[in-house]
Amino acid sequence: MKTKVQNRSTKNDPVIRALPEACADEEAAVEFVERMRWGGHPACPHCGDTDVYQMMNTNNTARQANYRWRCRGCKAQFTVRIGTVFEDSRIELRHWCFAFWRASTSKKGVSALEIHRQTGVSYKSALFMLHRIRYAMSESAPAMLGQDCGDVEVDETYVGGKPRYRGTSKRGRGTKKQCVLALVERNGSVKTKPIANVSAKTLQTAIRQNVDGSARIVTDENSAYTGIGKHYARGHQTVCHSAHEYVRGDVYSNTVESFFATVKRGINGIYHSVSKEHLSLYLSEYEFGHNNRNLEDGERTAAAIRKAQGKRLLYKQPVTR
Repeated sequence: MKTKVQNRSTKNDPVIRALPEACADEEAAVEFVERMRWGGHPACPHCGDTDVYQMMNTNNTARQANYRWRCRGCKAQFTVRIGTVFEDSRIELRHWCFAFWRASTSKKGVSALEIHRQTGVSYKSALFMLHRIRYAMSESAPAMLGQDCGDVEVDETYVGGKPRYRGTSKRGRGTKKQCVLALVERNGSVKTKPIANVSAKTLQTAIRQNVDGSARIVTDENSAYTGIGKHYARGHQTVCHSAHEYVRGDVYSNTVESFFATVKRGINGIYHSVSKEHLSLYLSEYEFGHNNRNLEDGERTAAAIRKAQGKRLLYKQPVTR
């Protein structure tokens, strides 16, 4: 006889229990997003007043078809979409719920084609949603890493896929691929940054802008990091990978390399190709996953939906007259 095994944390997670219905029914999706965003205390996104009420149909038996609210303070009408990444989107919220769920619970990412197949929206609409979800996930790390004398590992990598023909694409320095710098605090958060080059000035400037002065910097033997230790109370330690040294006591860069491994597996295996223009959005997705790795799937999905508030990603900046 087969025994049914279920993760206890998932079974008791109210968000995970509510998501299947929210992904299938539009009214359930609207109410789900309202709970995630407002937590039972709805507020007007225009004036911030909490004296608001749901607008009902003519028979006063159900909510209005477009699920609007009205503010008694400024008299404005609004929905839960206003002031979020899905404002002005005509895609149903149930599809947004599914996309948020998949993007928040997939360690290596989810492709727009999968969202297209599962929801029935067009590929362009699925890509539209995922870009905005990644934008919502951005800025999840603290302002400065390594506070309270923490250890921060720093490394750089090149993103751009494998060469189509052997010998036609150079690896490492001198390649045409985009260079990405990552700074990871052990047992803490990660920050990533696409950079123009790997010169000492570029790398050390980025480190000083993102790492607190009380930290210790740990890198490989790249000479571009030489001298960065004088700016930090606990100095700068290196491991020499060229001599096959990877760990020396508590000196290692395995944490940041593990993060890069997840990024590479996702980009090469899920997305296959990422343009330099949108690379920062994809990196935000991996940052969010790493920085919220200790949350359960439902908590992580709720956190992503809450982070959608106050963010808009537009194709062009509106012209003000």
